[in-house]
Amino acid sequence: MSARVFFYVQHLLGIGHLRRAALLARALSAGGFDVLLVSGGAPTKALGLGGARFHQLPPLRATDTRLKVLAHPDGVPVDPAFRLARLKGLVRLLRAEAPDIVVTEQFPFGRTQLRFELLPLMEAALALRSRPLIVSSVRDVVRESATPQRIEEMLEAFDRYFDFVMIHADPDLVSFDRSFAAWHRIRARAHYTGYVVEPDLLQPVTGDAGANDLGVGEVVISAGGGAVGGPLLRAALAARPLTSLAGCTWRLLVGANMPVEEQEELRRTAGEGVIIEPARPDFAVLLRNARLSISQGGYNTLIETLCLADRAVIVPFAAGLETEQTRRAALLAERGMIQVVTEKALGPETLAAAIERALAGPSIRSFPHCDIGGGPASVTLLGQALASHRERLAS
Repeated sequence: MSARVFFYVQHLLGIGHLRRAALLARALSAGGFDVLLVSGGAPTKALGLGGARFHQLPPLRATDTRLKVLAHPDGVPVDPAFRLARLKGLVRLLRAEAPDIVVTEQFPFGRTQLRFELLPLMEAALALRSRPLIVSSVRDVVRESATPQRIEEMLEAFDRYFDFVMIHADPDLVSFDRSFAAWHRIRARAHYTGYVVEPDLLQPVTGDAGANDLGVGEVVISAGGGAVGGPLLRAALAARPLTSLAGCTWRLLVGANMPVEEQEELRRTAGEGVIIEPARPDFAVLLRNARLSISQGGYNTLIETLCLADRAVIVPFAAGLETEQTRRAALLAERGMIQVVTEKALGPETLAAAIERALAGPSIRSFPHCDIGGGPASVTLLGQALASHRERLAS
């Protein structure tokens, strides 16, 4: 029997965390692991899990961008009884799986709102008959708003429960120490894997558009799931006539979570040469062919942009306590790879000026390629680590 992986993920606002976890679960499954992806967020269609299995916990989400209050999908805050029931179900599932490896997405370097179930889950993992390898899976940047007390709690949990942390990033591009103040305390047990991306992105980008010429020469504007993307899309429409690309087709991709009334407003104000449509599964094709990409700065979208786009303007999501997208975008802007407009400064004029700077600057494709082999590298890392872990248990 192949080694079992119990992979916990919780998305609270957008679906980026779940999407990356699904990519990693698919890679691990293709690499020979028996993976159960356990999701605590709202159900999401078309994850593309490959051979990985999936378990949906009773879902919860955050009520706002501060991510402080946990609620049911309908917005009603969860009560202690719900928390206890979900915790008991999670621990029962862990015991039934008896995994060889437990992976937590972000925790303990994030998802501290879920400590009510994650700390007991870790204790239950330690108490299993055969103690599993316990690994944290994190992105390139973590939220920087944590207090010293909270950081110390992260380190205590890491030291007590975890064997190591996988950082799904390229340190030559964005290094974890730029956002995590206590890097020196975890460095000895931290392993960079490269970015985790769709397998198709592992293919080299060619200079032509390829067989599919959809979107050639267009300006593509995307806002992730759409829940917080309205201001970006509205600013893009208003900026269009102020730019040298006003004569090009502008394609606005509307996320599934954008309120219907906001979508209708966009369609009312869109002029000739503007396409407004739902987010597309062939987004990678649009990026390859576009003259310019305008988007937020989430992990998945930005790495796809670096791999595929010619030029890009990024407007990082920064509401509430969020610092991740702002830090990631700033580090890439330092290298001259992208242009950035802060959410606070976003407007037609500032966005139009950033577009002109991007057009006058170098193509993203002129920079060295970043490491996007995070999926295969994670398979190798966990396989080697599990072999060593089993040797230690047997000795």
